[in-house]
Amino acid sequence: MGKPKTPRPVAENEARAVARTIRVSPQKLNLVAAMIRGKKVQAALHDLEFSRKRIAGTVRKTLESAIANAENNHDLDVDALIVAEAYVGKSITMKRFHTRGRGRASRIEKPFSNLTIVVREVEEKAEAA
Repeated sequence: MGKPKTPRPVAENEARAVARTIRVSPQKLNLVAAMIRGKKVQAALHDLEFSRKRIAGTVRKTLESAIANAENNHDLDVDALIVAEAYVGKSITMKRFHTRGRGRASRIEKPFSNLTIVVREVEEKAEAA
């Protein structure tokens, strides 16, 4: 007896990686995530390598982790992977105060984000000649 096995959160031909509490606003991170959504993983890695955004390195590490999960944990073919989903969520927000004139203070909010990348194995379409 015991608990039944927990079902996988993604399909059999998918693998995912999650990066939590990334020190960037969700809006800025979503710009980079939108850049790789729907692309083949090799093209997405090249785009992230040459991106001028500061956070592109962290997104690249998360994508490489998803690729490694697909290869090692789920036995998927790396050459047939695409970035099926790349979505961003809000995490904590640090509240800080900044001194202003006349003895006042204003609040500074420093947001954090979560990033989830799902890669999917797709079959190559055979071209009819």
